[in-house]
Amino acid sequence: MIELDVRGFSCPVPVVKTKKAIETNPGKELAVLVETAVSKENVSRLAENQGYSVSVEKVGDEFRLTLTPPRKKE
Repeated sequence: MIELDVRGFSCPVPVVKTKKAIETNPGKELAVLVETAVSKENVSRLAENQGYSVSVEKVGDEFRLTLTPPRKKE
């Protein structure tokens, strides 16, 4: 699993960095650490638009998003 820490950045930086991680690691599960609800929503929206499923875990005042890639069609 690839871990991406975008805490401390305001949008659109977390979305841009997540998009780059998705593009450079196709088919890999990503864990994205964000600190605001806005970043959580924006990164989740990007991932879902790319076909990823998103699970959110609240860790203190921050969020850990697990982005699971779409299954390959057989």
